[in-house]
Amino acid sequence: MDCFVASLLAMTPAAMSEPEVIAERRGRAGFITLNRPTALNALNLGMVRAIAAALDAFEKDDQVARVVVAGAGGRAFCAGGDIRLLYEQGKAGDHASQLAFWREEYILNRRIKRYPKPYIALIDGVVMGGGVGLSAPGSHVVAGERYLFAMPEVGIGFFPDVGATYLLPRLPRRIGRYFALTGERAGAGDALAFGLADAFVKSPRMTGLAEALQGADSIEDILASFKAQPPASPLAAETALIERCFSGETIADCLAALDSAAREGAALAKTALAAMLAKSPTSQAIALRQMQIGATLSFEEAMGVEFRIVSRICRGVDFYEGVRAVIVDKDNRPRWRPDRAEDVKAEDIDAYFAPLGDDDLAFAPASP
Repeated sequence: MDCFVASLLAMTPAAMSEPEVIAERRGRAGFITLNRPTALNALNLGMVRAIAAALDAFEKDDQVARVVVAGAGGRAFCAGGDIRLLYEQGKAGDHASQLAFWREEYILNRRIKRYPKPYIALIDGVVMGGGVGLSAPGSHVVAGERYLFAMPEVGIGFFPDVGATYLLPRLPRRIGRYFALTGERAGAGDALAFGLADAFVKSPRMTGLAEALQGADSIEDILASFKAQPPASPLAAETALIERCFSGETIADCLAALDSAAREGAALAKTALAAMLAKSPTSQAIALRQMQIGATLSFEEAMGVEFRIVSRICRGVDFYEGVRAVIVDKDNRPRWRPDRAEDVKAEDIDAYFAPLGDDDLAFAPASP
């Protein structure tokens, strides 16, 4: 075992003896472990930089044939970014620090997408927001029994980022719109049914899989020897309903379709309608626009769009009100502005997507 990246960049002053990212070479694999379990491995800027440094080192190391990423603690792969910190920075007017995180995070997402070696995410717990950005762009996603996916950003006045503009519109039967607009969750069976994961491995065998990936056998042969029949997908039985309700041109269209289906007795429609009515109308309108344009964008173009959006959201209102209501005060009574879908103006949504000029996101050339 060659532990060569345990960066102080990814360590808080209160925990200087415990790196938040552990990177090491084990046999033929470079392992990256997100090691912030008490925070469900939520990402901060130091962690983003440490992961990027590890990927650079593994790319240059001829002994490393593949990269394996996992989360410590048994509960989460990664539950997203450190939203409380981003909230505090924004409330203090420190948008430069916020945008430094998002810029480097999005560059890391693209680094993973274009990484020249196989990149395997082992997910046996919560994977939300930023965790999706650390896994979905890679070459292989392995789901365990405790896998739990969500993109819940519209519930805090944010938007589905970290490549969701590219990923979600490419999922079948409008299921990506369902995830983006409701924030609802998906288990391992759903992940396999809709293409969010490539293989299902039972939780007790995950450690053995990680060990096998250290060897020289092909990834496909290793996965074939570990994967099991995934559980049934509850959402697979609801695809016709989801497609019907989430094909509207506006949020009001989707709400009306859900309301109609709920009145007809569709339980999922009732749940999804309640979920949407609790979320930020502005965030939902942004997310729907992302879903409408994302299927035609390259990954790089999608990330550029997301950086434009986040550059405006961090100077807005709903993000701070949503975090206050859900994370800070925990009263779960956000006061959105505006608070009704019909009051969101198209021209206001257009402004989130407008170019930033010299501040637009730029990428270094990908490795050949």
